[in-house]
Amino acid sequence: MATRAKLLTAPVRASAELTVAAQAPRKVWRRVDGVLLLDKPQGMTSNAALQKARRLFSAAKAGHTGTLDPMATGLLPLCFGEATKFSADLLDADKTYEADVLFGATTDTGDADGVVVKRRPVTFSAADLVTALAAFRGPILQVPPMYSALKRDGRPLYELARQGVEVERAPRAVTIHELTLLSWSGERCRVRVRCSKGTYIRTLAEDVGERLDCGAHLVALRRIGVGDLDVTMAVTLEQIEALAEEVRAAMLQSPDALLQSLPKIMLPEGLARRFTHGNPVEVGVGDNNRAVGKCRVYADTVLLGVGDLGDDGRLAPRRLVSA
Repeated sequence: MATRAKLLTAPVRASAELTVAAQAPRKVWRRVDGVLLLDKPQGMTSNAALQKARRLFSAAKAGHTGTLDPMATGLLPLCFGEATKFSADLLDADKTYEADVLFGATTDTGDADGVVVKRRPVTFSAADLVTALAAFRGPILQVPPMYSALKRDGRPLYELARQGVEVERAPRAVTIHELTLLSWSGERCRVRVRCSKGTYIRTLAEDVGERLDCGAHLVALRRIGVGDLDVTMAVTLEQIEALAEEVRAAMLQSPDALLQSLPKIMLPEGLARRFTHGNPVEVGVGDNNRAVGKCRVYADTVLLGVGDLGDDGRLAPRRLVSA
């Protein structure tokens, strides 16, 4: 009888579960336009942070302006809606980091997430460290690490590295604008780095360690700036979750937060209408003509998009904001 009862109740239970599932509200995605300056937590991938933030804002369209390693924390600008059109403008921006470097050990990944492959004694002095850091300021050549998202024959290098395969990588030109020693305690130091796009701080730490003949790897990394954006303006996922969804929009910057490094051009109503229809416009030789090249374009206080101003005074639209 017990077996028969189980057989009779199973379809009923399954039916009830299907009914509950059918009644569960579906996620409603909506148009959200703006930039979220997120303080990414340690241990989370940039894409996981993006997807969680997207759900918190119910944003139909979202993207980021470049990734941070899971080990790293700090500023991760996320774009929603129309702001995604300008995410590429921030990819080329300089980045600023605070990094903790441990000397005397190298790892297979260049950071604390890897396995130690070699240990050496640490014998350098404070003066040696200052001299070593000075050698990496300015334009340098840097070999990208195997544990990176760069691709070879369509495959990310980190996939090959996990299989024990190492391939030759061509050095790349990067620029270290600032490399300041913040603290030092024998085997560990903290530095502030402002660098061009494409710079690997893990590789920089390893290279400094090799110059000091003791090896090194990165043990902590925090991004504190991207272009003109600063981590002090950022919020955490926990801060967003603590607010009701209808008031979360107040945490967003306007889409032109990504464009503040570009010169600004204001258009009168007639020219603005032509510009938003995709037509070049003549802006003359007045104050507007001081910024030849890429610029952000407005009508009154409303962002129209990004344009390209020629030395002949013609302003051509490049990326436009939808009404």
